[in-house]
Amino acid sequence: MSGKPRKTTSAHTIAGSLLATGLLAIGLTPAQADHPKTIQLFNGKNLEGWTFDLRDPKAKMEDVWHVDDGVLVCRGRPVGYLRTQKQYSNYRLELEWRWPAGTKGGNSGVLIHAGKPRTLGIWPKSLEVQLGKGDAGDFWVIGTTIHVKDQKRRQKGRRHLNLTDGSEKPVGQWNKMVIEAKGDQVRVWVNGDLVNECTDSSVTRGAICLQSEGAPIHFRNIKLTPLGPDES
Repeated sequence: MSGKPRKTTSAHTIAGSLLATGLLAIGLTPAQADHPKTIQLFNGKNLEGWTFDLRDPKAKMEDVWHVDDGVLVCRGRPVGYLRTQKQYSNYRLELEWRWPAGTKGGNSGVLIHAGKPRTLGIWPKSLEVQLGKGDAGDFWVIGTTIHVKDQKRRQKGRRHLNLTDGSEKPVGQWNKMVIEAKGDQVRVWVNGDLVNECTDSSVTRGAICLQSEGAPIHFRNIKLTPLGPDES
């Protein structure tokens, strides 16, 4: 008999090999599998995956929004919004926006966890993350509720003031917003600054909307990365 020890294969090793084989079969490495796939909500070519609602019932989507060289251009009128056809929860949403050069900026916003249409005028039940010039990162509740720190001072009716001043770039330059929605908590960054956060949101899942609210605005690089299981 040979004096060499016998090689043994543990159940853990077998399971690991099977997992690696399965991942390779679908084109993923184990490292890639640990990172959820980012979803491009805007493909830079057209408005596939989006629907809309406008205050003017005769207006068409193309009357307000079009794509120009990878940029989603919103004319701002009629008032209304684009809405993803799918609903999401537990994610990191990233997007860039700018007010066109030669304008004064204006008002717009990102609506998250959007549900019932026309809950408040044209707007669906949702939580708005403000993009309005000078106020980016404010929260506005639309048929919903949230809690922010120092609520008595920072809540002004439906509005919940952001935490910073000076996070936005001048008109004509691109800004970046990151919205992290995890359970009933939401955190918002503008150009790398944490500008707002809330807890106890009464809505935690829904569509994502971009407002047309009276002023031209541009969007690009709109993408979503799951942070955990989506709610059923």
